[in-house]
Amino acid sequence: MNEQINEQELLAVLAAESKADPQQIRLVLKHEQDFLNKAKADSKGDVDIDMDDLLDYITGRRDVKLDELTVETILEAEMDYLMDKGLAGYID
Repeated sequence: MNEQINEQELLAVLAAESKADPQQIRLVLKHEQDFLNKAKADSKGDVDIDMDDLLDYITGRRDVKLDELTVETILEAEMDYLMDKGLAGYID
C-alpha cells in the first residue's frame, strides 16, 4: 500500500461502508492490486480500468467469498477514500 494511505483507517472505512469482514476486504484489495499491476498505462502513465472487468476478476477468485454488490461497494468506497486523500481520480 502507498505510504500516504493509513491501512487501518482505510480498512475501517471500507468495513463501515460494506459491512464486510476485514479479512475479505484485504483479499479484495489484494486481488484489485494484482489486477492493476497487470493493467497497461497510457502515454501519460494513467491506467483506465473497466469496473466490470475488475469486478469479474475479483469475484472470480476462489478465496473471495463476497457477492458482486459487496465487492463493488468496497471498491467504490476505496475510490472515494483515495479521492478524498487526493491520491486518485477519474479520467475524463
